[in-house]
Amino acid sequence: MTVSRCAASPCPWGASALSISLGGRGQLMDWELFNRPAKGFDPQSFFSIRVDGAQGTETRVLEGPLDTIDYEGHLGSPVPVHGLPRFRTAGFAAAYPFGQVTLTDPDLPVVVTVGAFNPLVPGDPEASGLPALVYRVRVENTSTAPLAVDLAGNLLAVVGHVPHADLPEGNRFERVDDEGLCLLVGRSTRVADDAEAWGSPALAVLDHLVSSSRLTWARRTWGDSLLDYWDDFGADGQLDEPHVAARVPTGSLVVHDELAPGESAEVTFVIAWHFPNRRGWSHSFRGPPDFGHRDDIVGNHYARLFTDAEGVVRHLARRLDDYESRTIAYVETVTTSDLPRDVQDAVLSNVAVLKSTTCFRIADGTFLAWEGSNQDHGSCHGSCTHVWNYQYALEQLFPDLAWSMREVELLHSLDVRGLMSFRAGLPLATEGTGWRIAAADGQMGALVRLHRTWVLSGGDAQLRRLWPQARRAMEFAWIVGGWDADQDGVMERCQHNTMDVELFGPSGVNQSWYLAALAACADMAESVGDTSFAQRCADLGRRGAATTDAELFNGSYYQQTVLPPVSVEAIADGLRIRYADNDADMGSDDVTDPDFQIGPGCTTDQLAGHVMGLLGGLVDGLDARHVRTAMRSVVSHNHRDGFHTHVNHLRSYALGSERGLVNCTYPRGGRPLRPLPYCHEVWTGFEYTAAVGLAALGEHEVAGRIVTDVRDRHDGRSRNPFNEVECGNHYVRSMASFGLAHAWSRAVVDAGRGVVVVDPVPGRWPVIAGGRLGHVEVSESAAGPVARYHRLLGNALKVEIR
Repeated sequence: MTVSRCAASPCPWGASALSISLGGRGQLMDWELFNRPAKGFDPQSFFSIRVDGAQGTETRVLEGPLDTIDYEGHLGSPVPVHGLPRFRTAGFAAAYPFGQVTLTDPDLPVVVTVGAFNPLVPGDPEASGLPALVYRVRVENTSTAPLAVDLAGNLLAVVGHVPHADLPEGNRFERVDDEGLCLLVGRSTRVADDAEAWGSPALAVLDHLVSSSRLTWARRTWGDSLLDYWDDFGADGQLDEPHVAARVPTGSLVVHDELAPGESAEVTFVIAWHFPNRRGWSHSFRGPPDFGHRDDIVGNHYARLFTDAEGVVRHLARRLDDYESRTIAYVETVTTSDLPRDVQDAVLSNVAVLKSTTCFRIADGTFLAWEGSNQDHGSCHGSCTHVWNYQYALEQLFPDLAWSMREVELLHSLDVRGLMSFRAGLPLATEGTGWRIAAADGQMGALVRLHRTWVLSGGDAQLRRLWPQARRAMEFAWIVGGWDADQDGVMERCQHNTMDVELFGPSGVNQSWYLAALAACADMAESVGDTSFAQRCADLGRRGAATTDAELFNGSYYQQTVLPPVSVEAIADGLRIRYADNDADMGSDDVTDPDFQIGPGCTTDQLAGHVMGLLGGLVDGLDARHVRTAMRSVVSHNHRDGFHTHVNHLRSYALGSERGLVNCTYPRGGRPLRPLPYCHEVWTGFEYTAAVGLAALGEHEVAGRIVTDVRDRHDGRSRNPFNEVECGNHYVRSMASFGLAHAWSRAVVDAGRGVVVVDPVPGRWPVIAGGRLGHVEVSESAAGPVARYHRLLGNALKVEIR
């Protein structure tokens, strides 16, 4: 089941918006439990082992050796418990959401495997949103003599954490023993109950008797609290309560076992948390963590399901076997397929974004997200439509959450004109349309994603409910001064897009979203009985595709024709954003000679909308020969075998001898003096978009090379395999990689019909559509290709071959 390369970088496990990461040497790090990012917050919480046998007694932290980069800080190594003995070697492997570290040491007669996971059950967002980390330790006696083994888990009482400040006094643990379950639950007597970090953590043992525990470590100075713990545990493998409690307590649970030669034992610990006081967007990216008032709280959905961390543990203990088996079924849907290994890795690993601080559900269950996460605050608020355009994971894994996003876009962010605010405000009821700017690619992409959500889930009732708003969102493109005011199927007017600037004139990428949206609306309108609107969209799509092929395809790729407006007054209200605070030039009202255009450039994502439409069964009318040529041209023009001589004036995500696709190049010259802002950067979301498109066209080899280049750059040493950064950590666009799951066979799941349509590509290909998990196996026969569906979970599907 393991697909990831050896990794030294952390991987997050936990509920969406709340997580703990497992590092490559087995350490728990980046404890992001407090309703905001907390990169680098690593409380002194760890696991340790004591081994007693014929050759003596040894005690170790359950971690591998420190990397040399961790040796130096302004007071020595900054790593928690850096000075304690640890294992000499550590090997990391993962198939997300499962990660494991194998620990060995020539001085110890054991092999220890530390594993971590959090349920990820397609179609079940409640099970997949549990605020808990399952931490499993397997110890094998490799000696010829019996061993006594003791395992200790230690959890600092982290209630009240504020960045760059000491934890408050007044925290405490209480021990609960009930029905074979033993846990320590943390509380606070001094943190205000409306504070961001008010709540409860818990440490539990699920399947073994606890032989001893501590509710607190000793109150000592000069680091002697840690020394006291180590001495006590190392003496006999058990712990006694200290005489004087620490200012901030650490709770400990110990499990004892006896192992015969060659015998193994496995112990399951759980770390759970419950911090209910999430606040709105502004209180996460402005001001200190305690900024705001009780009425700013939007809450966390999971906090409505459980009263505290103890409730989380009890729920998980009863259902762990079921959740784990269904999570394994999901992972094996990918890992037992014929997708290339690096493709499997990319599909699985970037789903970590959904478990990170980037994504969250507020108290009423609404799913929302940042674009990414900064060190201690969110990056770019509002479930940004044009960034979410690129990801494929949510609709396939959790259709209910995808429908929630569609409701935000179409019920809360859409004004009476049909303008969709590309960033949703909070609270939704009063501020959903507060960001009064529409992104052309974002609004059209939202309609494509509506179609994708509907097709994958079979949600006819949801579609009918949202259709009037969806129609209004499309009609907004045709208003006076709007993107396609002359209604010829081509977006000529001012178009804000994902490059954070306005494009003036039609471009390949924005046309790809518009044409796909027209095809999507034609299909949806037909389904709900709005036949005249279906015909109107289909007609516009045909004419727009013909013009796009005739005027934007230059024989090699789709470029942009720059058509400046005659004046700023000619631009409809809400189509242009002002950045005067950042750049005086960008705030100028002179738009007749605009900067930041694509012009004759070749963009890596020029067919992003076409590709997503293709995997939804849509036909947008573009010439198939042009599409194939353009996709191949992206590779020939934008690929770099190294970046030693590459000029990049902004952020670097590929350097030195690394390989990748540049966002935009000018193979025919004509680069504007001030080109598209991020043209020289390398974004994994764009690279995966190109790879998905190429794979769907049957160009599997070149698609696989693109993916390998990305994953080579994120090998766990140079960069984190589970955190492909763009504008912040755990960036949403990286989940474009999930599109690869269906791209190799060009699988289109029509849940309403109970059918999956695939290309005749021999092999075993994954199908992931909510609770439906399985494989389509395509083989050759004398009569031609034959396809069978093998169900793993959910309802079966019929298979059709194109």
